[in-house]
Amino acid sequence: MRMRPTLSWTPTEDLPPGTTDLEPVVDLVRAGRVLVLTGAGISTESGIPDYRGEGGSLSRHTPMTYQDFTAGAPARRRYWARSHLGRRTFARARPNEGHRAVAAFAREGALAGVITQNVDGLHQAAGSDGVVELHGSLDRVVCLDCGDVSARGELARRLEEANPGFDPVPAAINPDGDADLTDEQVAGFHVVACVVCGGVLKPDVVFFGETVPVGRVEHCRELVRGAASVLVLGSSLTVMSGLRFVRQAAHAGTPVVIVNRDPTRGDTLAAARVALPLGVALTAVAERLDIDLGRPA
Repeated sequence: MRMRPTLSWTPTEDLPPGTTDLEPVVDLVRAGRVLVLTGAGISTESGIPDYRGEGGSLSRHTPMTYQDFTAGAPARRRYWARSHLGRRTFARARPNEGHRAVAAFAREGALAGVITQNVDGLHQAAGSDGVVELHGSLDRVVCLDCGDVSARGELARRLEEANPGFDPVPAAINPDGDADLTDEQVAGFHVVACVVCGGVLKPDVVFFGETVPVGRVEHCRELVRGAASVLVLGSSLTVMSGLRFVRQAAHAGTPVVIVNRDPTRGDTLAAARVALPLGVALTAVAERLDIDLGRPA
């Protein structure tokens, strides 16, 4: 059974206002055993757009769903052409101060874990270890027929060979690595098959309309149970895959603090929402706690 895609959320009640006071975040990090949950908003300062913030990609782009991808070859051709081009932007992205702050908090022993809804690998590039990639990673590819998992870099090489000179100009790049291209721009793109069985290749990410693996969800629930608090960074919590952990924490009486400039679906469950840019906010928190962010990756 797969989830129905949730692409947007509209508040149905008055939400508590955001604050610019960083003390709630400082208190959580100072106390330790913080479980960090991050969304697309933490990567915007690295040049990767988010879905729902100001100028977010959902205002002009509907992500590929699992059902669309598996429905037929034309949809997969469109996806792989756009993703092949978009990956170049992801490959150039570098961790920002938000990613570096999370890694620094972990080095100080303040974190119980990191769960990210992002597929860009920037937490790991910043030095964070043991990151749970809730929605998978664009660095891996899985065969839907035989289950073989391979490196995205190898697929990129094969796609380059199959599509020499493919270099259209995209209208935009989206948070899932998808580049906005027209039907004419992708019409001649050649998709390659699994080298093991000739089957259908898919990025090892959870598409809209697809469920997060049960074992991964349970691992995240264990992290919530072992945490003293939950700190949400740059997520609107629109989709249930992340919101469920905030609900779990709130139900157990575990404090939740959110740093996100816009209101979120979890605001009524949080002790506070800090409405500040993440890089600025987390750098200030580190300075107050005398935590060195280290050199940029």
